[in-house]
Amino acid sequence: MRKCDTLLLRACDLEVVTQAVGIHRLMLECIDRIRQVIGGEGESGASLVETPPRAGFSYTRENGELGLLEWMPARKSAERATVKVVGYHPSNPDSCALPSILSTISRYELETGRLVALADATFLTALRTGAASAAMTDVLARSDAVVLGIVGCGAQAVTQIHGISHVRDVRKILAYDTDSTAAESLQERLPFFSGVVTVLTLAELPLLMAESNIICTCTSQQPGAGPVIPDAEIRPGLHINAVGSDFPDKVELPLGLLRRGVVCPDFREQAMAEGECQMLEPGEIGPTMRDVLSAPASFAYLREALTVFDSTGWALEDDIAMDVLIGHALCLGAYIEVALEHLPKDPKNPYSGLWMDRKQSSDVSLENAVLK
Repeated sequence: MRKCDTLLLRACDLEVVTQAVGIHRLMLECIDRIRQVIGGEGESGASLVETPPRAGFSYTRENGELGLLEWMPARKSAERATVKVVGYHPSNPDSCALPSILSTISRYELETGRLVALADATFLTALRTGAASAAMTDVLARSDAVVLGIVGCGAQAVTQIHGISHVRDVRKILAYDTDSTAAESLQERLPFFSGVVTVLTLAELPLLMAESNIICTCTSQQPGAGPVIPDAEIRPGLHINAVGSDFPDKVELPLGLLRRGVVCPDFREQAMAEGECQMLEPGEIGPTMRDVLSAPASFAYLREALTVFDSTGWALEDDIAMDVLIGHALCLGAYIEVALEHLPKDPKNPYSGLWMDRKQSSDVSLENAVLK
């Protein structure tokens, strides 16, 4: 690739990678890389990465629903920066047949500021979110966990189930969604799962709470409308992955349940602003994702306790997923090189290469050029 080129990974390139590598291997690689990088192993550890809390715009759409457009940056030492821009519009699947989460991801060379890679991140966001839950579930859930409760059966549910199925022998899924068609179609969207999916009604949510070893809440709940599950009887050692909270006053879990458990945020500062942790006092918040993954044996005792992974989405996870994708794309030749940036021959002249040379311009007055 020439110095002036940007690596562009298109939708067709993503298809080549997923078909050649396989969805299972991609998920396993993301889980493993999250363990290594966030756990701080080697020189690629999380301590070398700066990830400020995400920022963005929130607005009300014409249909009255909340819309979000956010940017999530991560800087690795003095080497590179990765920035994901993500749009969140819960009614997209029904209103325009688009995913509720759409995003792109870009990577920049910090030595010069050049854009070196650009890719879709809709798939990567779902993949890394499932991988993050899997990595935390592997440490915090009981080893004999076989029943998985899913509250919210949209796109995120698929990768939550996929990731967790790689770290626990899930045999039964109890599923609930306010949209019954989403819950009833979940089984069809899980070709990798050979167990049983049982769809429950709202009245049966206490049953989901009582019978599940692991629960994933991945809803599109509006701010102020939570929680999405009751503070009901639970099994000993229940682990919960709370994935849906991503905005102030948007929560999925009851406060009483949080206070009885050990709540582990992915990114503490961000989780206190827009995750389940926004309901807790700072002293009520448990170890972070980095703490848990850097010393998993030290937290194995929590498998007998009620634990919550407060997953708001960490830009470092996006950087990791981008690495996995780029690595395979380069090996497979699944990319194109695009001269996207205008890099003038004369770096002190932004018109260089875009304007007439001196001889031509001398024959045409500026006035005539403007008029034409």
